[in-house]
Amino acid sequence: MGSVRGKTLLERLLQRADLSLHVILLLLGGMTMILVGIFLFPVTAERLPYYEKGLYGLILFIIALQMLTLGETPFGTLGKSKILLGAGGLVASLGIVTCFIPGLLGNVPRWALFLCLTPGGLVLLAQMLLSRNKFKSWREYGGIFRHLIYGCAGVYGLSIFAGMLLWNPRLLTTPQKALPLLLFGGALCYLAVTLHQIYRTYPEIPRKLEESGGTLNPDQALLLLTGLFMILLGILLIPVSFGKLPFSGSTQLGLLMVIFAIQMLAFGNTPLGAFPRSWLMVFLGFLFGALGITSCILPGILVLPLTLLVGGLNIFGGALGLLKAWLSLTGSKKTPLPKILLRLYITQTGMNLLSLLFGTSMFLSSLLPGYLIGIILAANGGALLYLLRLLLLLEKMKKS
Repeated sequence: MGSVRGKTLLERLLQRADLSLHVILLLLGGMTMILVGIFLFPVTAERLPYYEKGLYGLILFIIALQMLTLGETPFGTLGKSKILLGAGGLVASLGIVTCFIPGLLGNVPRWALFLCLTPGGLVLLAQMLLSRNKFKSWREYGGIFRHLIYGCAGVYGLSIFAGMLLWNPRLLTTPQKALPLLLFGGALCYLAVTLHQIYRTYPEIPRKLEESGGTLNPDQALLLLTGLFMILLGILLIPVSFGKLPFSGSTQLGLLMVIFAIQMLAFGNTPLGAFPRSWLMVFLGFLFGALGITSCILPGILVLPLTLLVGGLNIFGGALGLLKAWLSLTGSKKTPLPKILLRLYITQTGMNLLSLLFGTSMFLSSLLPGYLIGIILAANGGALLYLLRLLLLLEKMKKS
């Protein structure tokens, strides 16, 4: 009997997951708020360290993800726009630098988050109440749409309150802040589950949202963000290696884990290659996300295990990529490749080599000086952006 149950559970885990990117990002944001709310209790008792700027940077990074992948801003949906693409890249850069270099940007991240949460929450709440296609229609539809009203109202209201805590940090004591953060996280998860039920009932809705989303496809937007992450990390590591800037290595690993998590959750992509987007992959994605969020908020706690994990993934991923490229090259017919495919192949091979080298340097810190690691990371980021350009060119050629 137990083996049958185990087999049933395994079959369910291997089934295709149908979570939309919108739901995934809401769940990731909810998990962030819930973990922060839980951690604030031992932090108040001085049993755990706490890096507030890491939390600010992480939230800004998640907001940038929504802007670039879905075309959604804290003030509403703008859809396809090059201005939004630039604004999303700017917000992502602000979040990345805030995480990596403690105190460099002063209060800029706090005020940026305040603008996103309080004025943004007020605008979204007003849009929901006044729009004919939202509150009035949802109330008439009834059923699950009533839960959508409760979820949106809860998220927008608690967003406004969370922003006020940034405006006046003394409004509540540190342990008192835990409850609204837990409620905020719960509201985000409640809204995510509600939207998931609606999207399953009306599958045309997420398709329309994806079509009218950001300027880039979600996978292209993630490629852009990863390239931006690598370039900024590489550039910042150069002055850090000479002792000119402070650096949070814990948050570097945390943000990288969050990027891995999004790739796994949205597309089934991992540093070791692409896998079917099953519920098992979703579970692993949220596990990676939880580890990344924790590393961003609690400095030093997970540095060693995440260094081993990220280093190992980069080594094996780079080695597997090189092996696949070699097998593809030796097994293919000796026909000349089109120039753009040849450039794509060379770029991917170079990225695999850089990934292998970076992973090795994480295990052998004395192998390369810090500034050289920075150059390698910046080169890897540049290669990612060049890969994105090639993919966009290929997409354009297919459409023409």
